[in-house]
Amino acid sequence: MAIERLGVDEDAKYSQVVVHGETCYFAGQAELGDGIEAQTRRTLEECDRVLAMAGTDKTRLLSVTVWLKDMGDYAAFNEAYLEWIDGGHKPVRACVQSEMALPEYLVEIQMIAAKK
Repeated sequence: MAIERLGVDEDAKYSQVVVHGETCYFAGQAELGDGIEAQTRRTLEECDRVLAMAGTDKTRLLSVTVWLKDMGDYAAFNEAYLEWIDGGHKPVRACVQSEMALPEYLVEIQMIAAKK
């Protein structure tokens, strides 16, 4: 079964998406913004972009992993996430507190999705 790598020119260290068969594996997405709500919304917009790059969308999500710099942001993150996620197609999800790659990042989201 072939492996397809997408978005390889966006960063020298990794692919944005790796597709194997009917499964799409996404790099972690993080965007800067003023506060957790802005960063979450921008990151979710980026999630939509890379899902489309792979020919899929959030209704096909299988798994979402969320890293928060501060679990005190959990409620604000969830508010934006619940507006974004398709309630009829909820993936499994984990959310943990973690140090971030850049100190300015408050949230990072990684996904696995099925192809359309």
